[in-house]
Amino acid sequence: MSSMLERLPGWPDLFGWVEKGLPGVHVAPGLHGIRIEEHLGDGTYVVRAELPGVDPDKDVEITVDDGLLTLRAERTEQSTEKHRTEFRYGTFARVLRLPAGAKGDEATAEYKNGVLTIKVPVPEAKTGTRAIPVRHV
Repeated sequence: MSSMLERLPGWPDLFGWVEKGLPGVHVAPGLHGIRIEEHLGDGTYVVRAELPGVDPDKDVEITVDDGLLTLRAERTEQSTEKHRTEFRYGTFARVLRLPAGAKGDEATAEYKNGVLTIKVPVPEAKTGTRAIPVRHV
């Protein structure tokens, strides 16, 4: 069925639309989002990002500033003539708010099989109840 829909003129690329969001929302043409997984556990905030086909040494930039983790990557198109491509080329970016207390300056990153894994230490917050006395004035 999908091959028949692909042949219909004017049929929108539904997967691309879902990925991009509502039309007109993106303000930077050519900028693509990065698909991620994230979790917090065992004192570590872990972000896994899908970045296939990039060279992490040359094409990936990770920064932490004011509690924000920014991922930027670029995938350049190879100069071969294609009959069809659904690959995305250009700049990919994602900004994530780090959990409270995260030590961004101690973050580490690894790239394996097209997935970038970033780990940021997050000290356990002291959970305890403290009574606050009320003064009579």
